[in-house]
Amino acid sequence: MIFIIELIKALLLGFTVGISAALIPGPMMFATIGISLKKGWKTGLYVFSGHALAELGIFLLILLGAVSIIGKSMMSYIAIMGGMVMLLFGVVLMKSAKGAGTTDFAASASKLNLTSGPVSAGILTSVLNPTFVVWWLTAGSAIILQEHMAGMLAVIAFIAGHWIADLGFLVAVSSSFSRGKELISSRTHKRVLYICGGFMAIFGFWFLVNYNGFSAMT
Repeated sequence: MIFIIELIKALLLGFTVGISAALIPGPMMFATIGISLKKGWKTGLYVFSGHALAELGIFLLILLGAVSIIGKSMMSYIAIMGGMVMLLFGVVLMKSAKGAGTTDFAASASKLNLTSGPVSAGILTSVLNPTFVVWWLTAGSAIILQEHMAGMLAVIAFIAGHWIADLGFLVAVSSSFSRGKELISSRTHKRVLYICGGFMAIFGFWFLVNYNGFSAMT
């Protein structure tokens, strides 16, 4: 029963992380919108495929590299750094909620000169995004390693939740903009950003408070 609860927690955490990151306008969102204006709703599926490939490589690097060499003291440092990044990310999310609804996404995306296909766009807008790299080197790796302590099924549940959020959001974006419709209202966008930012800050605070527990688990 406890293990099932851990799997559900990992799934929900993965979904929260995924949807929180997706809601902040960035290169991948604009690429998805720009390509979907020309190629339709399936753009989201292909962009997600490229993004998932990039993340899969990072997940494997974290699991195959860090798990084999990490020590107790290092795990505590990673938990502290990860908690600080999650707190910062939560604050950024809540601050960005104030300006939600003021950006004309379709107009901005249409100005992009996109020469790559949707799959390569998903890869490039992931690995060349500094925020993406910093996140997975700090908070993301801390979460992956924490879930690994509970077993590979917990890691898989976290990744599944994360990818469900990414896939659902990118397909919703490409479907909406390819038909010339608004994805969500500015008011709803603000509320969701505040909620996700709050959850992210709570997770970050939990990591900081319980950093000693991470070293005990190694």
